[in-house]
Amino acid sequence: MRLDRLIQVLLPHDEKFYSLFEEMTTLLMRGADLLKELPARLGSGGADLVREFEDLEHQADSVTHRIYAELNATFVTPFDREDIHELASALDDIMDFMNGVAERFLLYKVSECPPPTVTLIDILHSGVEELKQGIPMLRDFHDNDALKKVLERINTYENEADDVFDQAVADLFENERDPVKIIKLKEIYVSLETATDKCEDAANVLETILIKHA
Repeated sequence: MRLDRLIQVLLPHDEKFYSLFEEMTTLLMRGADLLKELPARLGSGGADLVREFEDLEHQADSVTHRIYAELNATFVTPFDREDIHELASALDDIMDFMNGVAERFLLYKVSECPPPTVTLIDILHSGVEELKQGIPMLRDFHDNDALKKVLERINTYENEADDVFDQAVADLFENERDPVKIIKLKEIYVSLETATDKCEDAANVLETILIKHA
């Protein structure tokens, strides 16, 4: 084990990072749950849903800033500083793109969720669930196999989202004749697919942390 890694393990460090990351995944789970309500709330309930998302995004931004502040104020961190920063950024991005999906439905006056949208929301929800399960495992690296399985499932969900996205866009160009609707739906598909990419980005940071602590 490298000397800097040994020092990091042996010295006491701030436990707040674990709690802040877990708080962030709780907010993300609320956002993913809210996104699943989208098909039923389009129309009269859409504006309220967007306001709820805006509140969640503000809360997520606040947690992210607290993580960065702790990073600047803490001498010994539980894992590498760059990994803490990248993980916080990836998690915050997930919320940003989920919020973007809800906003686009309202701004573009999209009145229904096409089947690919529902499928992508379900896949994203599953990815966020895995992150919520995996983040607390950072507190104890004795159960590495469980965390590895979480990361594998997130990767699988991201691959599924890629396939759904590619087919959805192909079908859109093949069957939709309204160019404005094509633009609107494609942007929504892109936001959902990018959110699943960010789940994988977070998983990649977790994998990096896992490798460094092996």
